[in-house]
Amino acid sequence: MRQWLRALPTFAGPLPEFDPGSAPTDPITLFTAWLREATGAGVPMPHAAVLSTAGDRGRVSGRTLILRDLHERGWVFATQSTSPKGQDMAANPYAALTFFWPAMGRQVRVQGGVGRLSAEAGAADFLARPPGSRAACLTGAQSQPLGSRQEYWDAYAQSLAEVEADPDLVAPHWAAYAIRPEWVEFWQATTDRGQIRLRYTAADGAWTSGLRWP
Repeated sequence: MRQWLRALPTFAGPLPEFDPGSAPTDPITLFTAWLREATGAGVPMPHAAVLSTAGDRGRVSGRTLILRDLHERGWVFATQSTSPKGQDMAANPYAALTFFWPAMGRQVRVQGGVGRLSAEAGAADFLARPPGSRAACLTGAQSQPLGSRQEYWDAYAQSLAEVEADPDLVAPHWAAYAIRPEWVEFWQATTDRGQIRLRYTAADGAWTSGLRWP
């Protein structure tokens, strides 16, 4: 296994240039540019990220989700507040997001405090989803034991009927969250193995930036 893993290719082909000396003064601007470049390069699901949380017992858990928005309040995603990640964030309001675009040789890490946005924000996110997605969110208790796939499909059919009967129906525990980062780090692979790491750090309402050792 070790030899097979070591033989697998990593970053192949041309990689985009990144000059940290000409980077913008804030991470939101740079992240938006990188996200658009990944989209333009045909990277599948460039807005997908791994969310890492830890509850009051300190046990870390990670899962992939979709970035829903980005603004001055932070990087926004949504989930059920009763889900494992929702419970983690209620017990320990600190989280991290990791975006990875292998075709670009790029990674972005976002880490900081996480907070629940308004009920209106959560409802708006829920209602913006297609009916099938809303029905899935309304079905069952996320991550709880499931007896059979048929049990799921029966519950899904019932939820879909409820959504179709009431287009304004919102899942009672649906919530939007935002990570307000303490720091955001941009990582760029290079052909000479001298990877570039540029970290933005929040301090007194402003951003400072500097290089990190690879």
